Amino acid sequence: MARTRKMSLAEGSLQVDRREFLTGLLAAAALSAPWLRPAAAEPTAKVRRLGVLSHGAANAHPTPLFRAFQQGLRDQGWVEGRNLAIEWRFSEGDIDALPRLAAELVSLPVELIVAAPVAPALAAKEATGTIPVVFVQVPDPVGLGVVANLARPSANVTGVSTIARDLSGKRLALVKEVLPAAKHVAVLWNRHSRGAVLVVQEMERMKSHVGLELHDIGVAERGELDEAFASAARRRVEAVMVIDDPVIAALHTPVVELAARYALPIFSQYSEYVDSGGLMAYGPSLPALYRRAATYVDRILKGASPSDLPIEEPTTFELVINLKTANALGLDLALPLLARADRVIE
Repeated sequence: MARTRKMSLAEGSLQVDRREFLTGLLAAAALSAPWLRPAAAEPTAKVRRLGVLSHGAANAHPTPLFRAFQQGLRDQGWVEGRNLAIEWRFSEGDIDALPRLAAELVSLPVELIVAAPVAPALAAKEATGTIPVVFVQVPDPVGLGVVANLARPSANVTGVSTIARDLSGKRLALVKEVLPAAKHVAVLWNRHSRGAVLVVQEMERMKSHVGLELHDIGVAERGELDEAFASAARRRVEAVMVIDDPVIAALHTPVVELAARYALPIFSQYSEYVDSGGLMAYGPSLPALYRRAATYVDRILKGASPSDLPIEEPTTFELVINLKTANALGLDLALPLLARADRVIE
């Protein structure tokens, strides 16, 4: 016969007391040991919205320079898709499109606009007097009207300049060092670029000091390149000096191909052309400037005022030589020149 056990009142009270004791014990342990508490939701980082206005082409994005800029942002802790969103606008070399694209960025709105080079910087400045603007690759910010003062820029605009005295003279001197008998050099530049105008003017002032005559083959669009090089060949120029703003930089493939067809060495401002097959470059390191611009973005997003950030001038310059191109052109470069180079492409 099955036997049942009846619980006494005292036993029931004891079990209730035991449950209350264990519940209290676990609660106390959770307070003193965070790992026993329920997991709290991870706070979501605020996503900051940045605009980039470029004179370049969307199909070339990201260029090595904008990759350097993005890496500079990551170095400062700004990661796209996590705490940063970037709105990219490219004018495809069309200067007339820049005011509309700048207005688009302002209307989104973005918290800050990065503009490169001169025309986008001016368009961004005209589009807003309140949203901070950080420019890159502007050769003379004061002379071009981007800012009023290098040490104390205007209220919402600051950035990184490529200004450096007598670089054009040094580039022309390199032409004479490599080609001592040279008399005529063609100058390829973007006729829409106000910054390029300044460089052309500086070259005109310096040409007599090195004994060279300059032949203007500036272009306004890709379709003018063939005739520009044909004109240079008719004038029997010995080299081509490239003023490589983003528009001319985007044309590096056809330019290098045309230079090879006419057996003309290319001398440029920046190393990107030499990496593509140009002969030689001397000027500021653009990747270093674009990485530096990222630090301006970082400081402004963290609360700094653009007016308190002086315009920075380049401090890193590089001489880059493409020895493969020199050999293809039959040029015998002197060992002291090669020894001076920061980088030689073999």
